[in-house]
Amino acid sequence: METKAGCRPRQSAAGHVDVTVVVPVYNVERYLDAALASIERNDRCSLEVLVVNDGSTDGSLAIMRAHEAKDARVRVIDKANQGYGATVNRGFAEARGTYVAIMEPDDWVEPHMYDELMAFARSFSPELGADAPDVVKSPYWRIVGCGTGHERRLRCICYGCVRPAGQPFTIDQAPRLVRHHPSIWSALYRKAYLEERGIRLMELPGAGWVDTPFGFEALCAAKRIVYLERCFYCYREDLPGSSSNRRIGAMSFERWGAMADVAARLHVTDRGVLEALYYVGLRYVTGARLEGSLDDADVRPALDAMCSRMDPAIVAGMTDASPAARAFVLERSGHAVPRMSKARYLASLVAEFGRSWRSNGAGYALGRIKLAFK
Repeated sequence: METKAGCRPRQSAAGHVDVTVVVPVYNVERYLDAALASIERNDRCSLEVLVVNDGSTDGSLAIMRAHEAKDARVRVIDKANQGYGATVNRGFAEARGTYVAIMEPDDWVEPHMYDELMAFARSFSPELGADAPDVVKSPYWRIVGCGTGHERRLRCICYGCVRPAGQPFTIDQAPRLVRHHPSIWSALYRKAYLEERGIRLMELPGAGWVDTPFGFEALCAAKRIVYLERCFYCYREDLPGSSSNRRIGAMSFERWGAMADVAARLHVTDRGVLEALYYVGLRYVTGARLEGSLDDADVRPALDAMCSRMDPAIVAGMTDASPAARAFVLERSGHAVPRMSKARYLASLVAEFGRSWRSNGAGYALGRIKLAFK
């Protein structure tokens, strides 16, 4: 592939690769060509693109092969269908990069995302030695209104909220990173770090929200996180059929349980991180309530298990979470519901309104506030 300057993309010296981008593919022929083309626009870091075909039955494999033929950095791995987690893990296992990244095949990235994130990592550790960042994180663009002809680009909810005292940092210094969408694809992960800590995606059929516990563990176990406040990744948030656009029975509460298992295994005691974890659970409660599934037979056991694992004192003190949702969790787990200030919650909504306005404008901010009162 030729760059705009007419020269070949940077090739690795002596087989060295800076970043391996793993693209798990299952029946996405409509979007795949644009997704791969967007990755290939990176030309300042040494790049490897592993496109892992998870048993696609449409024309996806032919598109992968076409990119493999024209760009030496692209390699196709063709295998039987196993699901998202196993497919990403296969890519990680075969990756040659110092860092690995994940690219959803129905999304795209702005030019030079991996170049920029790699340069940012090197600004903290030029030789990428023992002091190299474990995780290089960034916010992302939310692409909403997919398929309507009126797509909009919005900054993600955590944009402007991640304020560590210094960099590199650990998750207790910026717990907002684990409070919202895991967005595991808007980051680089040091491959040796993932291997040393045994961090892998759960291997289950389909997609199954396995990104949620992976993202939580990758950030909570990291000793050196760096954060670049620039949106590169373009995430089609409400694409019809997307696993992120569906809440399947008890799945969200089961994945919360997997995150709680990670917190227990890593001995997470920081209140800010635990509040972020509980906030995720409260968001799942609100989503299930709006769908009318809180009392479904397949949901109740996982929901009750989640509620029982939350520290009631922390739940009661979460002033920026809905008092109604907190009361629900306390009652469900058999704890008394103390008097909870609505004024402090309203103050948090005002602050959220201001952040949302600055990030995405008044209309979006008003929508966020309306959602909080549902």
